[in-house]
Amino acid sequence: MQITISGHHLEVTESLKDYVNNKLERLNNHHDRITNTHVILSVDKLEQKAEATVHVSGKDLFADATSEDLYAAIDLLTDKLDRQLIKHKEKMRSHR
Repeated sequence: MQITISGHHLEVTESLKDYVNNKLERLNNHHDRITNTHVILSVDKLEQKAEATVHVSGKDLFADATSEDLYAAIDLLTDKLDRQLIKHKEKMRSHR
């Protein structure tokens, strides 16, 4: 899985990159056909936002999360993507 991380109104540090990579690696446990993932981290005044687009075979999944802490927003984002991937995989199984 190829992960692209970009920042909007913030500089993406190595620690942020490592944190996002570690969190998104668990998505491979649920779906093995993830081609690439694009993550955008942004800051608007007191609101930290993380959004991601995951490209899987047959569909693009999008999720976003906001929080006062950027790391908490990343955690919420990965939880949302995790649920979407599980749901997508179940749909793909039932259509066969």
